[in-house]
Amino acid sequence: MDQKISIKIAERTFNLSASSPEQEEVIRLAAEAINRRLDSYTRKNPGKALIELMSMVALNECVRRIYLQRDIDARDEEVKALGSELDNYLKDNVK
Repeated sequence: MDQKISIKIAERTFNLSASSPEQEEVIRLAAEAINRRLDSYTRKNPGKALIELMSMVALNECVRRIYLQRDIDARDEEVKALGSELDNYLKDNVK
């Protein structure tokens, strides 16, 4: 059963549902991260419209996610290569 939660982003309240305590925690952590990043951009760019600041937050988070996904993909390839090397070693050396 979903739990109703409220979070604040940029002084706006959003009513959401979380399907588990873990999901609630992740949503709250995400909202905190967005607000921290928004505060940082607001201090560095006083007078900018909220939509511009939120666009920069979104861009920054997407760029970060893409870098992390590339890193994960590269590590997956390394794991596959190591698995193949191990299989070949075992095939050649274990009788």
